[in-house]
Order: sequence, then structure tokens, then C-alpha cells
Amino acid sequence: SLLGDGDIPKDRALRGPDSEIPSTYVPARNTIFLSLALGWAEVVGAQTIVIGVNALDYSGYPDCRPEYIEAFERLASLATRAGVEGRPFRILAPLQHLTKAEIIRLGTRLGLDYGLTHSCYAPATDTPCGRCDSCRLRATGFDEAGVTDPLRRV
Repeated sequence: SLLGDGDIPKDRALRGPDSEIPSTYVPARNTIFLSLALGWAEVVGAQTIVIGVNALDYSGYPDCRPEYIEAFERLASLATRAGVEGRPFRILAPLQHLTKAEIIRLGTRLGLDYGLTHSCYAPATDTPCGRCDSCRLRATGFDEAGVTDPLRRV
């Protein structure tokens, strides 16, 4: 549905990582991001790539799981000159095992302006819908963190 085929699911029960992959899945999204980052990292001589995936409170995307990140890190060492020459890449996913509430608290401690962020699947111009999985996971994270979401319209 994020690719134009069908409606964005709204108001559905939020399930954990063992549920079916939702229609909002974008094929190879994190593979593309990591591939571009890997190419750039090799060009500039960096050996660490950081990605913001989350495996705990997520909508069921397979490329957010620890197994995927570990597999891509192995691939990076096999598929690059740097890796073959003994300079392996590290793929860090510091948010991977945090709950949304923990992520909200961490961002707040670091001074992140959450008013500049949203991850709505179906925004009406610049206003998040409040009903898609992403909006609902965000709202739950803010509620559980005890932090007011600057984008929440009451």
C-alpha cells in the first residue's frame, strides 16, 4: 500500500513481530539504504554504518530484525574490497532492541526536536493521520515514555 497498491491500513490491532508482513512493507528498503551506505563508507574509508531500525515495536518488516542486520554485516565483508582485505564493516543498529518509549526518552535526553519528525504512512499534507500503524506505535511510545508528542492533535 505504500507503493500505491491499496489503502493504508488504519485502526487495526497492533501485533508484534510474529504477525504477517503488512501491506506497508517496502521491498528491500533497508537493503537499498545499507547498500548505498556501504558503497559510500568504502569510498570515504569508514568502517561503521549506523541504521535506525527497530525490532521490538515494529510493524513486522523482515529487514528490521537482528538476523538481517547480522547477515548484511557478513555480506559487507564478503562483497567489498575493504572486507576482503581484512577491514570488515560494522553495522550498528542502536535502536534495534529498544521499545518505542525508550527511543522517545533517549531522543528527549539528546535534545531531539520531535516536532520535526513523523513517520505517518498516510499524512494529510504535513499532518500525521493518527490512525496508521506508524502513528499509533508513535503515540504509544510517547504515552509510555510520559512525554508529550508535539505533533499530537487532541
